[in-house]
Amino acid sequence: MSPITVTNVSLSARTGRLMLTAAALLAVGGLVACSAPGEGAAGGVPEGASEQTSGFDLTSKNIDSRPHIDEVAEAVAALKGSGFTPIEAGELTVAINGSGTPPTSFLAEDDVKTMLGSDSDVGSLIAEGLGLEYAPINVAWADWPLGVESGKYDLVISNVGVTEERKDLFDFATYRDAIMGFVVGSGSDVQEISKPEDVSGLKVVVGSGTNQEAYLLDWFAQNEAAGIAPGEAVYYDDQAAGLMAITSGRADASILPYSLAAFQAETLGETRIVGKFNSAYPIDGQVGIATAKGNGLAEPVSIVLNSIIASGEYAEVLDRWGQGEEAIGESLVNPPGLPRP
Repeated sequence: MSPITVTNVSLSARTGRLMLTAAALLAVGGLVACSAPGEGAAGGVPEGASEQTSGFDLTSKNIDSRPHIDEVAEAVAALKGSGFTPIEAGELTVAINGSGTPPTSFLAEDDVKTMLGSDSDVGSLIAEGLGLEYAPINVAWADWPLGVESGKYDLVISNVGVTEERKDLFDFATYRDAIMGFVVGSGSDVQEISKPEDVSGLKVVVGSGTNQEAYLLDWFAQNEAAGIAPGEAVYYDDQAAGLMAITSGRADASILPYSLAAFQAETLGETRIVGKFNSAYPIDGQVGIATAKGNGLAEPVSIVLNSIIASGEYAEVLDRWGQGEEAIGESLVNPPGLPRP
């Protein structure tokens, strides 16, 4: 597992940092609900966390170090040829869940309006590549589908996993892999979880009814068939209790969205990532930028994404938020998504 890489160091006050991190981890259900597998994971802030945030600038000043690009001629031409008309002339109205979780999307710790995170950075780059002004709007997760479908927002960037059901109503341009992480307490003897036998006999915190639960239970079934201890799924309604379970030894491991797991490990220092898997199991799914079905915007967006993948700004965004593990090599329009139930 390669180490998390972050830039733009900020020395945040302990109180502000802990408030933001607590909100982030307690909102984990919202983040995972945005992605393909569903929801449910451990979270919370243990006592005695370090005084300062390691590596991340969580203040509104962070936007000053956001990467920028010029218009992408091919994307601008594709947008003009698509027939798509922005909701507001000259602007790209982007729905983002500002109440999400670092490092994907969240409000700056020093105000209640500046949206930060990799989703905001990507949205800004897409607008610039299309020759439009970036106009983000803080939208609750439950509100984006109707808003995008009805034309209230041009697109949504909110960690939305590509699924076959969602493709009935939306077009997608992918921008990250959909990855979950296996997390253990920093003092755990568990060093790696990469195959079924690695969870044999372990108590693993997982969300009930989620796709990652199905993945875990399949591993347990394989262990049982092999004649070894299968492992045990552990469920917590309170995310803070889930985190305390693995740091105190009451549970052995937890499953979290990879980016959140990396952020938690970096900022709190109480956990380690020891494995990962694609959250759209049984396929290799991706997270996509969603537009209204057939409005012509997904293809120009994908062109911009592939341009910044090639030129390096895409990697710069993911690296500065510690999400390099989720990088993709090519943005795809409407790839196979999580299968229908």
